[in-house]
This record gives sequence, C-alpha cells and structure tokens, in this order.
Amino acid sequence: MPLIFDVKVVPSSGRNQWKLEKSGTLKCFLKSPPERGLANKELIKILSKALSVPQSDVIIISGGTSRNKRIKISVEMTFDELLTLLQVERQQSLF
Repeated sequence: MPLIFDVKVVPSSGRNQWKLEKSGTLKCFLKSPPERGLANKELIKILSKALSVPQSDVIIISGGTSRNKRIKISVEMTFDELLTLLQVERQQSLF
C-alpha cells in the first residue's frame, strides 16, 4: 500500500531541510523558487533520492500550486520509516 502524506513547502529558503513541527506537520525547506514548477521538481527529486526510489514513484497528488501538498510514494512504508529516511527526529513529549 503506498504512503500518502501532507507536507508544507517553504520555497526559496536557500537550504534543503526537513523538519517535523510540534503540530505534527512535516515541513520541507527548498532552495528553488515556486516559479515554473521548479520547487515541485526539487521536492520530487530530493524525496526520490532520500528514499532511494525512482522519481516516477513520487507523485504530488494535490497542492501543485500551493505550499501545502499531498504526496504519494508508490512504495510500501510507514510515516515513521519516512521520517527516519529523511533524518527527521520526532519531538519527544515532556509528559
């Protein structure tokens, strides 16, 4: 079963970085500007590289022109496995 998840993209940030916010939202900082689909292409490229899957297995299913996107990875994995591959640490609860 493919993994579908939401990500908030910050284009033109001057860096490539993944972060998990306290609210549980996955956030991706991209170097590319949002013009001509460059940020979307960069997002697909860095996801496919980090997950060792072909770029054709990474699909933006909604939010192509929005900062909030829904991504489908055509590989069976859990959200926690995704976070591990992206080297994103979960926030530890203090309680």
